[in-house]
Amino acid sequence: VQLQASGGGLVQAGGSLRLSCAASGRTFSSYAMGWFRQAPGKEREFVAAISPSGGVAVYADSVKGRFTISRDNAKNTVYLQMSSLKPEDAAVYYCAATATDGGTYYYRILRSYDYWGQGTQVTVSS
Repeated sequence: VQLQASGGGLVQAGGSLRLSCAASGRTFSSYAMGWFRQAPGKEREFVAAISPSGGVAVYADSVKGRFTISRDNAKNTVYLQMSSLKPEDAAVYYCAATATDGGTYYYRILRSYDYWGQGTQVTVSS
C-alpha cells in the first residue's frame, strides 16, 4: 500500500482544514487507517484512527470534538477534518495503514502501522 497525504497548509487559529490520504491498491477497505502528527522536537503522536469499515473511530483527547476522521472506501481515501485549530495543532501530519484490525487500543500505537505516507505540513498562526 502506498499512501499520499495532502491538504495541509497555513490557517489562522480557529480555522479549519481537511486533510486527505489517498491509498493505492485494491485492498484499502481491509486496512484500518490512522493519522499521526509530529511537531518539531517532539515525538510522533496519535491523532485519530478509523476501522476498515469506517464504523469505529477513535481520537486523541487533545483533538476530540474538533477533529473528525472519515473514509471513503470507494475512493481509497481517508480524511481528517480539522476544526477550531489551535497553534499547538501545528505539525507534520502523517497517515498510516495497518492490516491488523486490533481494536481501538491497537489503533493508538504507532508501531501497529505497516505503511506510512510522506506527511503534510499544517501551520496554525495565532
